[in-house]
Formats: sequence, structure tokens, C-alpha cells
Amino acid sequence: MQYLTNVYWCQGSEAEKNQDSVVLQQVLTRRGRVLMAAVCDGMGGISSGEVASGYVTEELQAWFYRELICMVQKRKRCWVIRRSLDRLVFHMQRQLQRYAAHKELSLGTTMTVLVVWERTWMLWHLGDSRAYRFRGKRVEQLSKDHVYGAGQLTKCLGSFGYFVPEHRMGVLNPGEGILLCTDGFWRLISGEELRDVMNSSELAEEEQIGRRLKEIGCVCMKRGERDNLSAVYVKLAKEFT
Repeated sequence: MQYLTNVYWCQGSEAEKNQDSVVLQQVLTRRGRVLMAAVCDGMGGISSGEVASGYVTEELQAWFYRELICMVQKRKRCWVIRRSLDRLVFHMQRQLQRYAAHKELSLGTTMTVLVVWERTWMLWHLGDSRAYRFRGKRVEQLSKDHVYGAGQLTKCLGSFGYFVPEHRMGVLNPGEGILLCTDGFWRLISGEELRDVMNSSELAEEEQIGRRLKEIGCVCMKRGERDNLSAVYVKLAKEFT
């Protein structure tokens, strides 16, 4: 089983720093490839947003190698994997809360995490980053935006208290793709435009995926996007290896 992937990570034309963090890892095991991807957007306007997002992606990467691979190889049930990452989210929230208290500041980040093995996908989500699934010319938003009013976050991971991540799971069929992206990447792009550019039936190479992600990022900046822009795309190839 082969995954076609690529990452786009851009500070943007006007942002002073990049508070987004991304991670993409995959390992070949005796049960096939195991993949994890995540995007985290440090809360804009709050100091140390990049500290929160960077810490979360580092912890997710450590969890991938320390626990996820082992659980998949031991054929643990999906609810066991879900609870494992839920426990990590609780731990990260406590650590960010302690750091914030020590530094006398507030900090937080969105978190959208995708795990795929065999044909099963699982998604954990907090905040206004997004996950989309592409089935040829069809696109579906998998995540819910945790926002209130004029873009104020109602859920995040940080020093503001613990929120249970939104969770979804399903089957990823050959030829389908999943896009994770921060709000700077999707805010000025319609679902129809995403569908046309990231049409999974047209994406046959990782280099091509990278060009399409960059194309969207450039369009967003031309339309006036001032935020950081980050995205990870994962497609299950039709050919099996």
C-alpha cells in the first residue's frame, strides 16, 4: 500500500513569524504502512503561538514512534488508539498550562491530526484548521470549525483548559485523498476551487501534489491572506506495492 504525500508550509507575505507547525511521518511495518500527519496553528495575536504548535507536533511525532506503530502491529482496536491519543492531548494541555503559568502568558494552538493504516483513517481535531476528503471531483469537509462570532476560537489546545478533541474515522479507498490545512490556507479559497485544484483523480505524483498546494497558497496571498499557510495532503495510491 502506497501513500502519495506532500507538505506546504509558508510564513506568508505579511506575517512577522510562522506560528504554524506541521508533521508528516510514515513507517513500513509488517501490517503495511502506518502514516501520521498533523497541522497546528499557533493562536494568532497571542505571544508564543509557535511554541505551542511546535511543542504539539514534537509530542505527536514522539507518540507516533513510541505508541502508534506498536499498537497497529499488535492489532489493537481503534478505540484503544483513540484513547491513547486522547491521553496525550490531556498531557499536552497540562504541560502547556504549566509553561504558561511559569512564563506568565497565555498560549494555544489548533490541532488536526490524521492517522492512516491499511485503509483505516482516524482524525482528531480542535480549532479552525480543517480536514477535507477528496473522492475524485467530490470534496467533503471532515472537521467542524470550533469558532464563535468573528473567528474567535471556542476550542483549542493550550493554557485555557482541557477540551476533548472531535473525533472521526472511516475508510480511505484507493484514489482518495485527505487534506489537512490551517485557516490561512482555506479562508480565501472556496470548496469548489479546492475540489478543482486538488482533484484526487488527477494527482498521480508527489511532485504534482506539491505544485498544486503551492498554487493554492500563492492564490491566497494574491487575494490578501495575511496569515501563515500550511497544508499536508495524503492520497492512497491506486497501485498496491
